Amino acid sequence: MLVKTILNRVYKFPSFVYDDVVLCGRDDEMTLEVHVRPRANSRPICSVCDRRGSGYDTLAPRRFDFVPLWAIPVVFIYAMRRVDCSTCGVRVERVPWAEGKSPLTRAYAIFLAQWARLLTWTDVAKRFRTSWQTVFRAVEDVVEWGLAHRDLDGVEAIGVDEIQWHRGHHYVTLVYEIGVDSKRLLWVGENRTIRTLLRFFRQFGKQRSAQLKYVCSDMWWPYLKVLAKKAAQAIHVLDRFHIVAKMNKAIDEVRAAEARELKAKGLEPVLKGSRWCLLKRPENLTDSQDIKLADLLRYNLKSVRSYLLKEDFQFFWGYVSPYWAGRFLDRWCTRTMRSKIEPMKKVAKSLRAHRPLILNWFRAKGAISAGIVEGLNNKVKVTTRKAYGYRSFRTMEVALYHTLGKLPEPECTHRFW
Repeated sequence: MLVKTILNRVYKFPSFVYDDVVLCGRDDEMTLEVHVRPRANSRPICSVCDRRGSGYDTLAPRRFDFVPLWAIPVVFIYAMRRVDCSTCGVRVERVPWAEGKSPLTRAYAIFLAQWARLLTWTDVAKRFRTSWQTVFRAVEDVVEWGLAHRDLDGVEAIGVDEIQWHRGHHYVTLVYEIGVDSKRLLWVGENRTIRTLLRFFRQFGKQRSAQLKYVCSDMWWPYLKVLAKKAAQAIHVLDRFHIVAKMNKAIDEVRAAEARELKAKGLEPVLKGSRWCLLKRPENLTDSQDIKLADLLRYNLKSVRSYLLKEDFQFFWGYVSPYWAGRFLDRWCTRTMRSKIEPMKKVAKSLRAHRPLILNWFRAKGAISAGIVEGLNNKVKVTTRKAYGYRSFRTMEVALYHTLGKLPEPECTHRFW
């Protein structure tokens, strides 16, 4: 069966004809060049208004990369016509296998983008004998098409968080949909400022913002300020993970300072090797850590008292009523403020300052899970780690949308996988 016959079966276009197919080059540098020409008496289509018009002239032949065949690169060669459009003037024609000035056929872009979800972009480039830039361009084309055609209506719950993507406090703001039936990345923005999150809401639109029922975030004040303004009707839930993380950070700070103090006084280093004993949940401790913790609890140390305060706070999440949960929170904060342990007192002050938002966790319980945000953040880190990091924000943005955005893909006359 001829290559031309295969192309007519799987990738045929009404107004165009596959002409000569030529195998060029030698050994590992072979390329299949497929010459394409318009059908006789066919009229070109204006690339602006999509209307047919009379031909004006013909440009020099262009090359369009196509899906490789038997590991041999395939290239379409076509001389683009210019259209004398009655509405738009003289324009280059639109061809059905590529978009705009892209040197990639739509089928090849989708082909590479699908593989780029499974392998690193470098591996995809090596496997299909192309360049990293070509793979990036393919993924970028598919992502841009998906962003332009995705449906953002019906989003009722969003989660906002940030991750550090580069050394030197370079952060990106991530907005997720965290509904029961849909979990995806909605938006990526550089930095974590007020302006950053405002850009999301401007793109999201006032009508969609007014339909939000739940929002979830950490205690970062720019997020709290913007969410209070742009999604005031929604129940704002503070992420439970970040509250526990704040406590663990405070305990670690107390432990480190107290260990240095014991060493300076020449006392027994009882806190040596106790970090994870104090930070992990009791049910997650190993046998040796369990023994070490039992030994530590015999001492009246600030680290031990901080640990006991943290474990006592775990009862807070077991409440059902926001009222009684609030009573418990107030009593816990009072005890912590009287403990004279400065890092833990800072945590108590922070919880008091955000008391209404913390209690919203009980009002929204069962409707959303703040753990979804951390799960999606882990996928973001896996995506970044798989690529050994990204040099530019644009590259990272495209990769995250491609992996986590659940974007629609352009239609293709044939799927090659």
